[in-house]
Amino acid sequence: MQNLKIELRNIHKHYGSVRANDGVSLCIEPGTVHGILGENGAGKSTLMKILSGYIPKTSGSVLANGQIADYNRPEEAAALGIGMLYQDPLDFPRLSVLENFMLGQVRGFKIRRRKFAAAFREMAGHLDFDLDPDAQLFRLTVGERQQLEILRLLALGTRMLILDEPTTGISSLQKESLFRALKKLTGEGRSVVLVSHKLEDVDFLCNRITVLRHGKVTGESASPFDTEKVLEMMFGKAPLPPPRCAAEPGKNILQMENVSAGGGRTGLHSCSVTVREREIVGLAGLEGSGQGVFLRAAAGLISPAGGNIRLKGKNMKGKDYYAFRKEKICFLPTDRLEEGLIPDMSITEHFALTNRGKFLLVGWAEALGKAAKNIDYFRIRGKAESTARSLSGGNQQRLLLSFLSENPSLLLLENPTRGLDLESAHWVWEHLQKYCKKNTALVFSSAELDEILMVADRVLVFFDGRIIKDVRTENTDTEDLGRAIAGKV
Repeated sequence: MQNLKIELRNIHKHYGSVRANDGVSLCIEPGTVHGILGENGAGKSTLMKILSGYIPKTSGSVLANGQIADYNRPEEAAALGIGMLYQDPLDFPRLSVLENFMLGQVRGFKIRRRKFAAAFREMAGHLDFDLDPDAQLFRLTVGERQQLEILRLLALGTRMLILDEPTTGISSLQKESLFRALKKLTGEGRSVVLVSHKLEDVDFLCNRITVLRHGKVTGESASPFDTEKVLEMMFGKAPLPPPRCAAEPGKNILQMENVSAGGGRTGLHSCSVTVREREIVGLAGLEGSGQGVFLRAAAGLISPAGGNIRLKGKNMKGKDYYAFRKEKICFLPTDRLEEGLIPDMSITEHFALTNRGKFLLVGWAEALGKAAKNIDYFRIRGKAESTARSLSGGNQQRLLLSFLSENPSLLLLENPTRGLDLESAHWVWEHLQKYCKKNTALVFSSAELDEILMVADRVLVFFDGRIIKDVRTENTDTEDLGRAIAGKV
């Protein structure tokens, strides 16, 4: 296998007057992990989409081993040996693990499943990935789906692997497994491009980093990295953590009484918990341990198989989602484009959908005014006509936040800062904590224990569909929570 060295020279990508990339140059050496850092909207994803052939550049050059490589399609990038693992793996949930692995490799009409199964097991064993080729994909965690996609890309001949926020939403054990595999791959001469906002991951993995801000390169550094200088290159100055909400809890808002419900990997079993006004409650646990089912049951999106849910003392048994909405319950999902937004609709069109006009008429003037107002207030980097798909992850999250009602009783948030840089995450929490002063209760899930300890008053730890720990955050730490997440209480 020939090693692959990639150079980007003076890359520009313009969307009208918006310069997503503005003269970016960098070099990715074989056998290294090269980090791409920057705040949300800095141009990281755009640059990676150019590198992977997903979108064409406006101008500039890409060189592969010193030769000009002009390509504009993913299959052309793949032919060079460039493959990208997206935040949400590109797979088919209704196919098996092996069938997903075979995608792009089958030629002709004869499918040699035994041959592919043997190759799959050999590659998985080489990287210490414990995956069953006969398992149905929808039963896998995000971390396991990432492992499968890495194996598929490697089988297709990938020599440069681009990873977009790979440790977001995966367990610590899966993160360790991923890092071991990446170290092994670079030791064999492959290169890895790591797009991340987690400086601890960058410190551990990267040999070199390039930092982007407003579409430009603001600095580069070789390992070891100076954290303060990296933050200064990313944000201009290191962002301050959000202030804690110090309000005293009030009346009961949410009461679950022995609630059980299906969904996810484990469902929810015999859940009893009370959440009060002005409380911020964090949900911790391995992905699929019941947190998502808990949030959706509390939002009225899943009907419990047993037990009762009370909102402000009112029994909600048998009530639908709209009845929960009338009680001022708001839910924000983790998957912004799949569940929260309509990818190809503009910001204005989204606000038009939130208006409840009479006679089925669309109040376009009002929707445009709301879009302009919220773009300004929520500091969304986009225009009224920008589609949801064209926004960065951080700006998609800001758009979702702009849809929340002014005085909700309960906010249910699934990974509200997933994939966001430090400054954007702090901004999100500064905004959300304002609701505490309006007697709102906040319940959120997060894969980041540090985030939960930073902003929550209480933490509920889920294991195998059950709450096995309910503790005030001042009475616990990451080590204590880590043991509970592993089922050791």
